[in-house]
Amino acid sequence: MACGLSWAQAADDSKPAASNVPGSQYPRIHPDLRVTFRVNAPAAQKVQLKPGGDGLGKAPYDMVRDGQGVWTVTTPPAVPGFHYYFLLVDGFQCNDPGSQTYFGWNMETSGVEVPGKVDFYEPKPVPHGEVRARWYLSHTTGLWRLAHVYTPPDYDNSGSKRYPVLYLQHGSGENESSWVKQGRVSFILDNLIAAKSATPMIIVMENGMVATKPGAAPPQPAATAGRGGARGNAAFEEVVINDLIPMVDATYRTMANPEQRAIAGLSMGAGQAMQIGLGHLDKFAYIGSFSGGVRVTDLKTAYNGVFADPAAFRKKVKLLWIGAGIAEAASHQANQAAHETLETAGIPNVFFECPFAHEWQTWRYDLQDFAPRLFR
Repeated sequence: MACGLSWAQAADDSKPAASNVPGSQYPRIHPDLRVTFRVNAPAAQKVQLKPGGDGLGKAPYDMVRDGQGVWTVTTPPAVPGFHYYFLLVDGFQCNDPGSQTYFGWNMETSGVEVPGKVDFYEPKPVPHGEVRARWYLSHTTGLWRLAHVYTPPDYDNSGSKRYPVLYLQHGSGENESSWVKQGRVSFILDNLIAAKSATPMIIVMENGMVATKPGAAPPQPAATAGRGGARGNAAFEEVVINDLIPMVDATYRTMANPEQRAIAGLSMGAGQAMQIGLGHLDKFAYIGSFSGGVRVTDLKTAYNGVFADPAAFRKKVKLLWIGAGIAEAASHQANQAAHETLETAGIPNVFFECPFAHEWQTWRYDLQDFAPRLFR
């Protein structure tokens, strides 16, 4: 079995995707947002394109072979944003050699960026911050861990100025690089800060999939097939509270108090943000759930009963933010119901919706709305 790049130039007005490896002509984006995929696999008997989410469609698409063993398919118009995908070559799932890879589904995975009519997550001629790789030793796990840290554009030239911090988590099967590569967090914040719409802040992104104490029982196999294995992250809350926050406050010029500290995440990371944030109101005054699993039936007893005393909650929490995409129907309905229940109980919160599904375009919009509300 062999796959290779196909370098033939398209004859129409389509353009190579921004997510392609340098020089690769495919995948190509058409003006109506159809996407053409092409791969050279002359020994293959059947090749399919398998979407890794809803944005490209649901079922695998059969690719058509030409006389030279090059396989091609054009999808219907795609949803704008970033989408994972795979190739199935005679049933074997593999990546597209024409695409960059992104850590998702617990493995390096092909992805395609489909442009939309908005550009809030695109690089612009404004001052840019930096994303730094910070290794540190976790005393909880006994292992070295890697965090990605965004520092705002003026960080290195602002003397002794201190900054608030947002701890921002990815979803299941992803890692500390996901908000940077798939989410484009640095561009979103650069643009918001340049427009004076958001307070300059530090953003810390850690791997919420991996956090196991020494001697802990091995994690059980993942319940969802195809996600590459179990999570093994039961100690992540302890890592954040006992290792990550102290390291960040010791390494960067932070404002180390709850009024200047926020936590948020998407999907699995939303659950972690709610658990950690609401469980440690002495650490966080801003909490965000992007496409999380907030359930009305849990609200009275969950999170150490913090919702039982609305007056006390309002004194400690400056922002409880809940968001979901309209196209992720079950999550949207559950989160909207939780928002309404909390409002009725006297717990103020923000509910945000956008028209997309359980994919990165939703979470980019979430961050664009959430970040400007912080540290005001």
